[in-house]
Amino acid sequence: MTSRKLGLALALALATGTALAQPSPTKKALIDKIVALQQQGLAEGLTTSIIQGPLSQLTQAGRAALQQVPAEKRDATAKAMDGELKKFIEENAPYLKDKISKAVPNTASALLDERFNEDELKQVLAWAESPVSQKFGLASLELQKAVAQKVMAEAGPTLDGRLKTLHANIAKHLGQPAPGASAPKAATPAPTPKK
Repeated sequence: MTSRKLGLALALALATGTALAQPSPTKKALIDKIVALQQQGLAEGLTTSIIQGPLSQLTQAGRAALQQVPAEKRDATAKAMDGELKKFIEENAPYLKDKISKAVPNTASALLDERFNEDELKQVLAWAESPVSQKFGLASLELQKAVAQKVMAEAGPTLDGRLKTLHANIAKHLGQPAPGASAPKAATPAPTPKK
């Protein structure tokens, strides 16, 4: 094809909207239905995953430190620690679900539009046993990763601050200095600066 014909074909495609086209109304409706079906489960799963990661490590460390608490104070301290963990989850799960719910529609729609045609979207929506379901499963994993990255970029600093508060509250219940707090100078040498 000559460059003139190629240029004419490109100009025609741009004029008719076939290059860089938005999904057809039918495809968009299919995508919207699939996103609506996925949104709740995705929000729940990602919220649990994001919160449970740091909390499982904190819980393990807390249980180990609990053994250092005098036996007569152990039950009360364990209940106080559990209360702090529950409070953290209750305060932060809705925050994360909201962030995830807002991130899912655009992220999912773009991914589904890019990866699936109308016929495949119809099969996904019907969710029959087919090779398409495996393809969608892989795309769902990429979607979770993309949404998690987007949410953590925005929500990460807020959660970090809240986790530090949680660490300090649990350390207080254990009778330990808050993480990052310097101990009396007579007890320990001065901390060395981090590079």
